[in-house]
Amino acid sequence: MTSWIDSDEHGSRLAAERQRLLGFGLGTAHPLGGAAWLDDAGNPDLERPVQTWITARMVHVYGLGLLLGREDCRPVAEAALAGLTGPLHDGERGGWFAAVLADGSPEPPAEKSCYAHAFVVLAASTATLAALDGGRALLEQATRVLEDRFWDDEAGLCRDSWDRGWSVADGYRGINANMHAVEAMLSAVDAGADPVWRQRALRICRFVERQARGNHWRIPEHYDASWVALPDYHRENPRDPFKPFGATVGHGFEWARLMLHLEAALGTQAPDWLAPAAVSLFDRAATDGWAVDGEPGFVYTTDWAGVPVVRERMHWVAAEAVAAAAVLHRRTGKERYARLYRTWWEYVDTALVDRDAGSWHHELDVHNQPAATVWPGKPDLYHAVQATLVPRLPLAPMPAAAVRAGSTG
Repeated sequence: MTSWIDSDEHGSRLAAERQRLLGFGLGTAHPLGGAAWLDDAGNPDLERPVQTWITARMVHVYGLGLLLGREDCRPVAEAALAGLTGPLHDGERGGWFAAVLADGSPEPPAEKSCYAHAFVVLAASTATLAALDGGRALLEQATRVLEDRFWDDEAGLCRDSWDRGWSVADGYRGINANMHAVEAMLSAVDAGADPVWRQRALRICRFVERQARGNHWRIPEHYDASWVALPDYHRENPRDPFKPFGATVGHGFEWARLMLHLEAALGTQAPDWLAPAAVSLFDRAATDGWAVDGEPGFVYTTDWAGVPVVRERMHWVAAEAVAAAAVLHRRTGKERYARLYRTWWEYVDTALVDRDAGSWHHELDVHNQPAATVWPGKPDLYHAVQATLVPRLPLAPMPAAAVRAGSTG
């Protein structure tokens, strides 16, 4: 019996939603080059700096759109790519600024972050597979920077950030940047990069598995320079969009999915702990996050006992939840994942999808009404578009390569 995830009816709904999302961001090109932060209606917010992470995500998203056959995605992807090869790139010292201001100067403190560089690698991978001009050269350049500046082979993890001149590394170490580095590493290999990146991704995942297993499968996110966990980090700033206090529910889902992508990519060389870890991370995130305060939706963060800290609902958490449920169903065949997927997708459809202004509401309050305490506007489409693709794709290769191969269900 075909599950609802794999039904033609649901596939058509996913495809229609993906087309709607891609239409929302067609005006994302920033006059400086790169992608603008989008407001609630999909208009570029030109008062905000041009962000490397948003620009790179939009290269990826519209590269996927181009691979899916939408030629109107080409100029969007090309404009965003021009931001990565132009104003966002530090032509003097190498690497990419986190953001640039309206005059084209780097936004202070002009740091070089692993988070942003991981997305540049992802963007370059998708651009390469979509045959965008400059994609291959960008991939070679970006993987070289990731290896030379961020990869710490002794630790088997990525450093978090440097100053502009690459002379001082920040003492903070973070799991968020390493998570997106894993996605980037797997995608880069699919686009022709050295397969050693899969082994590096495995080393990162092993560290996360050990940390989470020793912490009831809640992932410690923040560390010092020696990779000692900092459980109270940002306790006074729990709503930080990138480094919140406590356990981040959505990251449990995201790591679960990435571990299964990695397992599939490694094939017979995959260790036997990846799939059990994915199940445990998923179960913890679902138990801690879903409807725990009497309202549907996923809370953003919890403390180390699983008590909600930030109860607002972020769209990206739900997107990662449905994607993780889908890949676990594909990996295990167990119906419980299909049931959760359907429940959560119906929540997305009724609470998050904005049929009036477009895209998805990026944040809802505890009563599932639009809010903006953490995420004003609708900056980009990365999580939402992938949530419409991943459920119909194989576990390997990664989405851009799978779409290029025609594996869209």
